[in-house]
Amino acid sequence: MKAMILAAGKGERMRPLTLTTPKPLLQAGGQPLIGYHLQRLQEADFRDVVINHAWLGQQIETVLGDGADYGLRIEYSREAEPLETAGGIRQALPLLASDEQDWFLVINGDIWCDFDLHQLTIPRRPGLQAVLVLVDNPAHNPGGDFHLSPDRLVRAEGPHKLTFAGISLLHRSLFETLQPGCHPLAPLLRQAMTQQRVTGMHHTGRWYDIGTPERLAELDCRLKQDMEHQP
Repeated sequence: MKAMILAAGKGERMRPLTLTTPKPLLQAGGQPLIGYHLQRLQEADFRDVVINHAWLGQQIETVLGDGADYGLRIEYSREAEPLETAGGIRQALPLLASDEQDWFLVINGDIWCDFDLHQLTIPRRPGLQAVLVLVDNPAHNPGGDFHLSPDRLVRAEGPHKLTFAGISLLHRSLFETLQPGCHPLAPLLRQAMTQQRVTGMHHTGRWYDIGTPERLAELDCRLKQDMEHQP
């Protein structure tokens, strides 16, 4: 199975940091945010990774190269302008899916999470189109995004919503009718939810959405504290 890291956003809320540095290359704990994803992918036995980029994207290619330093093979999906999540995935489909494997892993480039990617496995239930990782609601998203029912189906509405972690397994059929261009992912997921084609799991470990300089500083402090306490 291949994996995709979404790295095409401008990171406007992170300015001025992102005026000269793409958001995935911002440092926390002594390395770029995207480096943690690459490490976890390698540890979870992934070998082929696709990274989309737009804003200052050449810097990402210069820093990461072909992925050999991480024990991976990296291909790049270059966007003339950001295509939103679904649009970017649709453009990258030829690099992601094949006749042999229609599922792929997708990770938002602007999060940090200690989720074990080994837990994401291709579901046996036929007809599913997505497996989402959900987390407890952070202060900046108290209402949550989706409801996880006891049978692990994910629904757009429900009494106890959780926040989408930005980590998912997706099936190429989710994008079959999508035309080229700029498209968000949420409407596709909600449509699939009405057909009971989305399942999920609740991760209760650490998760950070690096949406502001303050959250980046918080993560940097936490990771440095972790390193100080390592034997």
